[in-house]
Amino acid sequence: MLSGCTANEAFFFDLPETASAEASIIQNLWNGSWIAAWAVGIVTWALMIWAAVAYRRRHPNEVPAQTKYNIPIEALYTVVPLIMILGLFWFTARDQSEILTVGNDEQQTVEVVGFRWSWAFNYLDQDAYDVGVPYGEGSVGEPPTLYLPVDEKIRFELKSPDVIHSFWVPAFLFKMDLIPGKTNVFELTPDRLGTYAGKCAELCGVDHARMLFQVKIVERDEFNAKMSELRAAGKTGVLDTDRITNEGQRPGERRL
Repeated sequence: MLSGCTANEAFFFDLPETASAEASIIQNLWNGSWIAAWAVGIVTWALMIWAAVAYRRRHPNEVPAQTKYNIPIEALYTVVPLIMILGLFWFTARDQSEILTVGNDEQQTVEVVGFRWSWAFNYLDQDAYDVGVPYGEGSVGEPPTLYLPVDEKIRFELKSPDVIHSFWVPAFLFKMDLIPGKTNVFELTPDRLGTYAGKCAELCGVDHARMLFQVKIVERDEFNAKMSELRAAGKTGVLDTDRITNEGQRPGERRL
């Protein structure tokens, strides 16, 4: 607080500005966990200070009463932590179930393909796709941009043709792995206009740090215009794995 932190930064260690309707679930769980942690900490510190003061040695030759055990105290420090752990587990399981529930009432479906070392986005309802090449030192790469219409529920289908990656947009307060041979699915509703950073959150190989992308949450008209632009550029249909691995490589890299 003395350094100019807000109360949120000082006591809850802050989270990014959220950009999805579902992010509030994670934010509430995070803040609630910190409230519980601060409460336990304050009580523990108070008891430690009280014990240090109340039972300090007052005379040089004084010896405190010696006891082998104290049943009430031992029961207390066994039962209370158990209640705390079970409570945290219950709230976490409840919120996880809510976040991962797929209602199949999406308005758009995007197939996200993570590959070494970039991303492709297949807009399944728009007959269009976009793909990037690795971005970073020694490469004239351009990270891809995922366009999403604001206030519309999006179904994300996550796939990988090579190794495990992880689709992470910090502003969504959510990430999920892409696993070869398996399609992972989740849904969320972008609710704040703007451009947000995204990256791979799973150590996937030598160029993992360069697996960057952007998310642009835009109005519906701008989203439609972008889809028309992709189709006009010949990026129609669904980008297959062979084309992804070829287009995503740097010059001189061998085909995966």
